Amino acid sequence: MEKKTKKRSPFNVAMGAAFMMAMAAVGPGFLTQTATFTSKMGADFGFAILICILVDIVVQLNIWRIIIVSGRHAQVLANEVVPGLGYVLSALIVIGGFFFNIGNIGGAGLGLNVLFGISPENGALIAAAVAIVLFLVRNAMLVVDRTVQLLAVVKVLILIYILAVTTVPLQSAVHHTFMPTSIDFYSIVTIVGGTVGGYISFSGGHRLLEGGVRGINNIKYVNEGALTGIGVASVIRVMLFLAGLAVVLAGHQLDPTNPAATIFKVAAGNFGYKFFGLLLFAAGMTSTLGSTFTSISFLDYNVNKEGHESWRPWIIVGFIALSTIIFYFIGSPAKVLVIVGALNGLILPIALAILLIAATRHKIMGAQYRHPRWLLVTGWIVVLFMAYAGIRTLLTIQF
Repeated sequence: MEKKTKKRSPFNVAMGAAFMMAMAAVGPGFLTQTATFTSKMGADFGFAILICILVDIVVQLNIWRIIIVSGRHAQVLANEVVPGLGYVLSALIVIGGFFFNIGNIGGAGLGLNVLFGISPENGALIAAAVAIVLFLVRNAMLVVDRTVQLLAVVKVLILIYILAVTTVPLQSAVHHTFMPTSIDFYSIVTIVGGTVGGYISFSGGHRLLEGGVRGINNIKYVNEGALTGIGVASVIRVMLFLAGLAVVLAGHQLDPTNPAATIFKVAAGNFGYKFFGLLLFAAGMTSTLGSTFTSISFLDYNVNKEGHESWRPWIIVGFIALSTIIFYFIGSPAKVLVIVGALNGLILPIALAILLIAATRHKIMGAQYRHPRWLLVTGWIVVLFMAYAGIRTLLTIQF
């Protein structure tokens, strides 16, 4: 998909990767998870967001760097660590990405329902058609990058407006972020999974790789892209948290079937509710593009071979179409988005551990490369913490 856009500068590709990763994270599940846990935990949810941001930094800097220096997709790296492991990793990522995509398409459809009154199912059909067209046009990845960046701006502007018309409880939020009265491991695993778990971990790195950015000389673009993406996703998360906290502390109950919508309706009435529809549509579209691109990239084991892209358009159409069909006939309640986020969080320690092992293999990374010790150490800390938190979550999760 990148053949006709190879002349783009590494910096431009890195920014495309940054927004691909950030906006893949900021989907309908992101909105639902943030609103749900803000309603449940209040200001203490700020601590979970802080942990999420720190984990994001460690995970993305590790994964992007290992993928770009090695010049290999994650599934290929996994197969070189243990033969066959790449197929297991691919299955985990693609299945998780597919179920998330049902929620993404559904979210976009619900957004059109709020904006124009059409049924969510028909809205999902429209959103799916737009996504497919974006992937199939000439210079597809350039068009996808620009679309994702534009929708990111839309999201931020909407949240700035909502914060401007609410009384933001900054003091309470800051205090409980650094001194929480309680810690909820389920919330941490879920929002980490929804922000950097599953397919999202690899969306930026794979986007850079397919944009022709690879090798030890391009590490600077890894840092620029990863930190930009983390920054954008974190700013949106914090803004939505503050808006939700203002509504909750004012004594309002969030509707559990659509908690994020309640925030906007309480903050700005019907006008705010329409803004929520636009935000939900933007979130659904960007996350659909991110989950589709990354999941499909895990099905390709011949990325560097001529003609490997000939079948991709058909797989993309099938991936989006099947997600849409399932939503059309079954639907996607808010609870599913939260649970899938938690499951993506459980995939994270497995995926990160595989790549950290690959980072120490000279045969994979090259004889001259040495992975930074601080990234190795913090990476393994994240693996252990997320494995522990994930086990605790499994013992308490209610499907």
